[in-house]
Amino acid sequence: MSNILSRMYILGIETSCDETGAAVIDTSFNVYSNVVASQTEIHSKYGGIVPEIASRNHIIKIYSVVEEAISKSGLSFEDIEVIAVTRSPGLMGSLLVGVTFANGLAYASKKKVIGVNHLEGHLAAIRLSSDVLKPPFVGMVVSGGHTNIYEVKKWGEYTQIGTTLDDAAGEAFDKVSRLLGFGYPGGPEIERYAKYGNEDLIKFPSVMPDRIDVSFSGLKTFVIDYLKKNPINSEQDKFDIAASFQLAVARTLFERAVLASNITGIKKILFSGGVAFNSYIRDYFLAHSVDHDLEIFFPEKRFCTDNAAMIAAASVRRIEEGSFDDVFSLTASPSSEL
Repeated sequence: MSNILSRMYILGIETSCDETGAAVIDTSFNVYSNVVASQTEIHSKYGGIVPEIASRNHIIKIYSVVEEAISKSGLSFEDIEVIAVTRSPGLMGSLLVGVTFANGLAYASKKKVIGVNHLEGHLAAIRLSSDVLKPPFVGMVVSGGHTNIYEVKKWGEYTQIGTTLDDAAGEAFDKVSRLLGFGYPGGPEIERYAKYGNEDLIKFPSVMPDRIDVSFSGLKTFVIDYLKKNPINSEQDKFDIAASFQLAVARTLFERAVLASNITGIKKILFSGGVAFNSYIRDYFLAHSVDHDLEIFFPEKRFCTDNAAMIAAASVRRIEEGSFDDVFSLTASPSSEL
């Protein structure tokens, strides 16, 4: 990377779901600010994301969040040369808020704009940690909306080799948490209560252990069937189910990491996305990686959940290539694949 590129500043904007994010980084992956306005409290009463409410709140918050990110960076808006924004995938209404705002800002200020795939952002989050991981590697993006496995040959070249056939891992956490009467989002709630449970008490089976694809809906069904046969009589029962379920998710995901390594011949595994925030699953991967001679990498926890710094990080390869978007043609897409 040239010295000129290393001094370029990027404003990242993320509005793919329910988090309104803005961040300022440079093309050497130094993070100057990373602001996230969460809507968790708003959506928790519904037990999940309500798209219309999410997009409406993005409209309310986006200007102040961007303004705060620039203020906290210690830079001025004039220092920013590139605006990177999530264009896909996600909730259409939410995406449109970010893309429309970024296009308008870029047009008015004559700055360059880059539309970023949210999934690439989760992979690129590792680059915010001193760029410790270089391709080729296996990249696992595991979150509330995605459970995808990629062979990353180089930055910008991704081959999907596995995915979920139904629910994403984070979605399964949400549904099981609801079954147990815990709060939303389910991942942190399951992890919180699982600490008090016996993870070996209930033997939830591996779902399709010999396939690179996975069915988390199948695992959820095992939990439902168990609850039908074994009604909950105490808080301890809930803790035991939470612990056993969390172990089953960790085991299922790690089995896919091993299969992906066997398929590609690559020993470096990146685990990213919101589920990578889970300390238990991190520890499980690290503990079991030794037996399979795998190197496991995680982004810093602050960059695992949806944020704009990772979106800005994903735009760096496009800047290096000199590949920018036109403000009149950059649009949002809810289901664009990586």
